[in-house]
Amino acid sequence: MALLTSEDLKNINRQLEEADSAVRRVTGLDIKEVCRALYGTSPSCEKIGIVPVTSGNGIIGNFSASLHAITQYFGFESFVTDMPDVSGYYEAVKKGAEIILMADDHTFLAHNLKNGKIANNQPCTGIIYAEIASRHLKADSKDVLVIGLGKVGFPGAAHFANKGFNVYGYDADKVLLEKAVSNLGIIPFTPSSPRKFSMIFEATPCANTIPEFVISKNCVISTPGIPCAISDELRKKYDVEIVMEPLGIGTVSMLYSVL
Repeated sequence: MALLTSEDLKNINRQLEEADSAVRRVTGLDIKEVCRALYGTSPSCEKIGIVPVTSGNGIIGNFSASLHAITQYFGFESFVTDMPDVSGYYEAVKKGAEIILMADDHTFLAHNLKNGKIANNQPCTGIIYAEIASRHLKADSKDVLVIGLGKVGFPGAAHFANKGFNVYGYDADKVLLEKAVSNLGIIPFTPSSPRKFSMIFEATPCANTIPEFVISKNCVISTPGIPCAISDELRKKYDVEIVMEPLGIGTVSMLYSVL
């Protein structure tokens, strides 16, 4: 997936409210309720320490502040450490953090210091977006299309497969596609054999990856991808419901997974 920018994280509370409304329309549940059903956990006054990290490309503008806003939106108590890196980790522990959130260029993790559970953002994001799509109230079949089978898409495809869906998958990288076919038993999707889907999970860093011939009326597209996977024209033409938000849904999935 593409690295976030400070521009992606503008107006994070508004983005969360819009995403929550979209998830309710799709599933009948809000994001917290989907997480509770998925993981079987509920928060219990856990204190979260958010540690800025300066390695690699450094600290993304608004990232720590956005995590603070996200955790508060979903009812967690949290704080951002004054110091970054190891000093920040030490500060978080000394201030009583029970869960640590921190990220570098390669890994965004949540670590529960009380029970030892640890979560990586990529699989947690894939799983929660797949779970949301799988609960589409207007789905007309158990067929789902997964576009992008990398570090986010593969766990999402696996989640669909484990829930008994008929998973059709596409990735421009043939190695990734073959891995998903052999390991998960998904069906390779080829544009030469078009079909329509009421559930699409998209996990690529590319714009307009979803062609018109796969979109059914009242389709839901669940995508953590940036930029948007579908054009405004197609979205309006087919009354597509899109669940897309840059950081919060994946983050709350991580947190519920380590409770």
